Amino acid sequence: MALIFRECVMDDLFTLRELSCKTYSDTFGNMNTPSNMKAYLEQAYNIGKLRDELSNSNSTFYFLYTDDKLSGYLKLNEYKAQTDIYDPQSLEIERIYVTKEFQGKGLGSALMKKVIDSANIRKKSYVWLGVWEKNHKAISFHKKNGFYVIGTHSFFMGEEEQTDFIMRKDFSNK
Repeated sequence: MALIFRECVMDDLFTLRELSCKTYSDTFGNMNTPSNMKAYLEQAYNIGKLRDELSNSNSTFYFLYTDDKLSGYLKLNEYKAQTDIYDPQSLEIERIYVTKEFQGKGLGSALMKKVIDSANIRKKSYVWLGVWEKNHKAISFHKKNGFYVIGTHSFFMGEEEQTDFIMRKDFSNK
């Protein structure tokens, strides 16, 4: 199984939108109302917002290809692009998704390795992310990768306020 990461560019905008909506719906669609899901997808993944995110020098998107097929993606934020902590010593994982077709094949670990490599190259002290308190599979994955809960924040899925755990992984070499 050949894995290739490619940094997203503006020409990827519509592919990024399609992949974002698909992976998010596949992951959370059955746990939220259709109206809240629709509202969230329209707000979070509209073309204008994604264009702004792609052009932000403090954010980086990566596509993951498995045997030449798009199988996942990642969004990393530094300092001012972060959604919560805004620490120049940290790197935020805002999005980390694998398509349904490729789940269970170790791609989450490949994406996490890309995160850690990126953080080390950028000389960060730690990485962090927000994960929905009801997403037990993701919480377990992050704990296995050395993350621990440091707090919570609110996340809005359409009109519904939900709680995310904020999880952090420290680097001992910093």
